[in-house]
Amino acid sequence: MSEQATHSLPENAYQPLKTGETYTPIFQAHMHAPELTARAILWGVLFCVIFTVASAYSALKVGQGMEASIPISILAIGLARMYKRRSSLLENAILTGTGGASAAVVAGAVFTLPALYILHLSPNPFQTVFICLAGGCLGVLFIIPLRRFFVREMHGQFPFPEATAITEVLVTGERGGTQAKLLLQATSIAGLYDFIVTTFHVWREYLNLQFIPIVRTLADKGRMVFSFDAIGFILGLGYVMGLQSAMVFCAGGVLANFVLVPLIWFLGSHVNVAVYPGMTPVSSMSAAEIFTNYVRYIGVGAIATAGIFGVLKSMRVIAGSFGIALRAFHPQADNHSERTDRDLSMMTILLGVVLSALAVAIFFSRFHVSWTVLGLGLVLTLLFSFFFASVAANAIATTANNPASGMTMLTVIIAAVVLLRFGLSGTTGMFFVMAIAGMVCTALCVSGQFVTDLKTGYWLGNTPASQEKVKFLGILAAAAAAGLTIVLLAHTFQFGEAALGDARPVLAAPQASIMKALVVGFMSRQPVTWLLFGVGALISVVLEMLGKSSMVFALGIYLPLSLTSPILAGGFLSHLVRRRAEKTGGEVGRGIRERGVILASGLMAGGALGGVLGAALRLVPGFRETLIQTPFYTNDPVSQSVSVLLFIGLCMYVWLRANK
Repeated sequence: MSEQATHSLPENAYQPLKTGETYTPIFQAHMHAPELTARAILWGVLFCVIFTVASAYSALKVGQGMEASIPISILAIGLARMYKRRSSLLENAILTGTGGASAAVVAGAVFTLPALYILHLSPNPFQTVFICLAGGCLGVLFIIPLRRFFVREMHGQFPFPEATAITEVLVTGERGGTQAKLLLQATSIAGLYDFIVTTFHVWREYLNLQFIPIVRTLADKGRMVFSFDAIGFILGLGYVMGLQSAMVFCAGGVLANFVLVPLIWFLGSHVNVAVYPGMTPVSSMSAAEIFTNYVRYIGVGAIATAGIFGVLKSMRVIAGSFGIALRAFHPQADNHSERTDRDLSMMTILLGVVLSALAVAIFFSRFHVSWTVLGLGLVLTLLFSFFFASVAANAIATTANNPASGMTMLTVIIAAVVLLRFGLSGTTGMFFVMAIAGMVCTALCVSGQFVTDLKTGYWLGNTPASQEKVKFLGILAAAAAAGLTIVLLAHTFQFGEAALGDARPVLAAPQASIMKALVVGFMSRQPVTWLLFGVGALISVVLEMLGKSSMVFALGIYLPLSLTSPILAGGFLSHLVRRRAEKTGGEVGRGIRERGVILASGLMAGGALGGVLGAALRLVPGFRETLIQTPFYTNDPVSQSVSVLLFIGLCMYVWLRANK
């Protein structure tokens, strides 16, 4: 096989397969290359620990964790050249997947563990590490039976934005030549662009165009606020998603920000009392406050219901996945399955679930609760972890955005309501509920991230069983690093808000502060926003009745418009490039299409690296965003206009380079 063929993705890598057509990865089933090697595992674990510690601190301080997989994939390419035998694509994929566990475990940990300290429940190091480890293991175990559905049977049906970016980074970086230079160029431009705009006061990152009189009037009189995050990373994400998914995604944001928020404002603007769950009258709220206090709950209900529909619609396929996995019970099963389609045996998966459930039950028993409460806690943990694994995988495969906060909020609400009926309340009840939520949140974050690894491995030709084995090692390293880092920071900082008489500095821990408010509200028997959840649920029901998939739309309702609007811009840019490629046709057209994907992947990779560097600088004592500030930064008409022109310039760069 030639070098070009070895290091090029097949033409149908991102397209639905025709009848009778099959996808052939770069490393085919009969081919063997170094994969599960000591260098890949050791470097992966090392990067996992480093990115876990950094991401945990960053997320607690500024509410934003550090992207791991894309930067690690770039580091893997650089490390491959350090050895006499250059590391293979399969080794680099293993390294990336192992290190990528860091972001997933941290995402689950920061939502819940700091809340235990805010509530003064003082968890010990064993408890923090165990919550992360149990949730991570359940996330891996529950996604394995669904691998064939999301990764193989739905090939070309899901865009897998992050997996696409990682794969293009690994393949293009390995191949070298002009395409590698193009990737490096796009990565450098986006990295510098996003680093400057998100770190210093040079020009506005977020656009609202309120210096235009009519836009300002709509915002003041009707709470119709436009928002746009003008960075390269999101532009690349929208490009990889494609126009159709991006339009549905943005449609949810349009409904939320231009229909629901103004409607709530219209109805509540003349009421001078607070309407729960808001703490102040609607008449005194901004559009952002209305969205946070009311519309986001509608989004949670829509996401949860869309997840239920997703599970129901895929039950046949899920059952088929389990049926295929049951072949592992046969002694000769592995001899008849291809290397590139070989998972851990079903017996191993079941044993892992049983051992994990037993460990969780022992952990819950330490709270000295009744057998009924212990059993309910165990059942809720397993059920939510399993069903949300499918939701997370669907969301990541479609939009690269995991609805972790919404699903964790729903877990807290349902667990609190159920356990309250059986007499569990007070500090014990709060700790118990937050432990359940912590495991579930970590499980769904890991599930979403791991399906990205599996899709990358599918495109390249990794052995799924090898990816699954090493993922547990990454989860163990990330759980230990995340749990112990949070314990250490809890002794040095305050989480949430400053307490009287406590001179320690404060880490905001915004996600955990929300979960703390929820669990305190329920354990204090405050009313639940069932009506808002129900409205969201009915929105998903209506979409399903119209024959449309509701998950992407529901995510658009929940996420801020500043994220969904630039994704739409990326989708339109992708559509224009693809139309030019189709019109040109032949090898030239294929080259246009490939360069577009490489450029978009470079924008995502560079944007992630720029964000990592910017977040790291914020942790340096004495750092200020005003260290670099342009004279026009505070002048909105000039600053936002500069941002618009530069963002258009970024789009033009992608268009021109793709067509060159």
